[in-house]
Amino acid sequence: MIRFSGLTRIVQALGQPNYGVYMAGMSVSMIGLWMQRLGVGWLTWELTESAAWLGAVAFADLFPAVLVAPIGGSAADRWDRLRLTKISQVLSLLQAVALFGLTVSGLITIEILFALTLFLGIVTAFHQPVRMALVPSLVRREYLPTAVALSSISFNLARFIGPAFAGVVILAFGTGATFGLNALSFAVFLWALGRVRIENTVTPRQQDRPGLVREFGDGVRYVASHAGVAPILMILIVVCLGIRPFQELLPGFADHVFGGGADILAVLTCATGVGAVVGGLWLAQRGGPSGLTKLILIATVIQALSMFVFVATDSLWVAVPAVTVAGLGMTMTGIGVQTLMQLTVDASVRGRVLSIFGLTFRGMPALGALIMGAASESVGLRWPLATGAFLVLLSLIWAWRQLSGISSSLEAQAAQG
Repeated sequence: MIRFSGLTRIVQALGQPNYGVYMAGMSVSMIGLWMQRLGVGWLTWELTESAAWLGAVAFADLFPAVLVAPIGGSAADRWDRLRLTKISQVLSLLQAVALFGLTVSGLITIEILFALTLFLGIVTAFHQPVRMALVPSLVRREYLPTAVALSSISFNLARFIGPAFAGVVILAFGTGATFGLNALSFAVFLWALGRVRIENTVTPRQQDRPGLVREFGDGVRYVASHAGVAPILMILIVVCLGIRPFQELLPGFADHVFGGGADILAVLTCATGVGAVVGGLWLAQRGGPSGLTKLILIATVIQALSMFVFVATDSLWVAVPAVTVAGLGMTMTGIGVQTLMQLTVDASVRGRVLSIFGLTFRGMPALGALIMGAASESVGLRWPLATGAFLVLLSLIWAWRQLSGISSSLEAQAAQG
């Protein structure tokens, strides 16, 4: 239940000028991005009708995080994060324009679609740790948990609005229109970024650093040696491998399991977004980090159980609530882990640590989608997801035994600031 004091906290966070204008622009951009993501998924299915290609395109979108996010994290710790964000959005806009032109002209092929998706995946992978490291510069520390949650709400609200709008746009104007609208949304975000007024987010002392590779290695060692960050990140890795790829396989479920088209895909994607927004709103008004570790584990259990329901049904009336609950659990896990990292890690390594979070949050689902998509060619769409959910539940047996140590390390340090 959302309390009045929690709503006040949300309003106060959004009332800070830099964060407010940033969130407004980012929210528009996220809607456009989710329109494009649904368009890319449906275009992939139209061109190939192959679950393996769905997994491959998802891999191209998400897996670059494994290679590029570390560079983005080191860049976020040494260069101006606001300027890096602007550059990333210009490149994303150009990709959307190219995708729009090739699609409406009929020149698009699955190979070109894969290449353009890979390009955007590289840009997004670089930008993700920069974006997350930028947020503390936009709000006061006491509002940071709320800001992290609100950023996720924006992302997941867009997951609801974007696909719903995209389904209508595809039926009325074709898939290419979703790419054109995404390009416009990037232009809006660039305008908003131009109105943000903050000092350079990196001090001269921070700029005097060793090479990027060595610097990222220092970040990895920091994470590996941290009594709380290392195990909570392991939980996220298992979730992102075993459950998170269901979103990339939804076009196949919409067609082969539920006998629909882009409309059914939009319904399933929107339902996931609705659950995510509810989970994000609840966490945004919650406040401090106390009890957050236990909540992450509970949310992970919720995700696994909802996946079992989703893969076991042929009824859309059952599948929609199942993916709604999955979206709720997925967002609570992601926000919880990121919040604890933001509040716990030293500011000098924040970009690199968050790049490892981004690497996990994007790279592991890419690997999972590739594996599950390939397996689906032989055993169908259901069994790979069911197996992944089962493995997540097994990993939670270990996690529950470590709960006390993990929570004491993370939550006490986060509360102290």
